[in-house]
Amino acid sequence: MDIRSSIAANAYATARPATQPQRLDQGDAFADAAQNFFQTLRTGEQTAMSAMSGGADPHALVQALAQSELAIETAVTVRDKVVEAYQEILRMPV
Repeated sequence: MDIRSSIAANAYATARPATQPQRLDQGDAFADAAQNFFQTLRTGEQTAMSAMSGGADPHALVQALAQSELAIETAVTVRDKVVEAYQEILRMPV
């Protein structure tokens, strides 16, 4: 038996499970995304209130506001894509 073919066969056997697709539960992924979105907004709001009372530094406030802005822009983009897809489905002939 050739050692090279044995090494190649072992490498293929270990790499094969990594290339197989994993089934994701889409409901959980959406729930996690929504939870992360609300947590980001909640953190930004708490940091803003803390900065107003003098408890947070301005750098933390700017960072929290930037994260909140990015989260909102992402949510709006996803919403727009969903509405666009819905409108496209309505235009399809039956």
